[in-house]
Amino acid sequence: MRKFNTSIPGYNKNEVNSFVQNVTNEYESMLNNLKARDAEIEKLKQELEHYKTIENTLNRAILIAEESTHNIKKSAITEAKVIVEDAKKNASRIINNALIKSEELEKMAQSLKRRVSTYKRKYKDYLETELETVETLNLDTLEDFSKFDN
Repeated sequence: MRKFNTSIPGYNKNEVNSFVQNVTNEYESMLNNLKARDAEIEKLKQELEHYKTIENTLNRAILIAEESTHNIKKSAITEAKVIVEDAKKNASRIINNALIKSEELEKMAQSLKRRVSTYKRKYKDYLETELETVETLNLDTLEDFSKFDN
């Protein structure tokens, strides 16, 4: 604390006035500093709120992106299953068609074998009949035919 010189009517008026002026100046300076700090604190609070808003927005965006990713994966898995099932059905259909075609070709081959066998038997019978006819011809009959040549 400051001590003042005394004079007859009391304290030295100039010293007291000077002290009061100094105190007032310091008080105003401190008050201005506090106001500046309060303004800075308010500004920082606003910035903090702004960044919290951005953080919340980013968190929501991340959640939406994760959900979208999950949905896309789920959709891709479902689509892949459908494609595999379709491929299996197509493969079964192709195999069944090939088996049916194979059976048809086998039947055709058997039919051709039977027809060839039948043809061979008929042709053999025909040849045997002709051979018997040739064998039964006697030479005397051929001489009778030679008369007609002239």
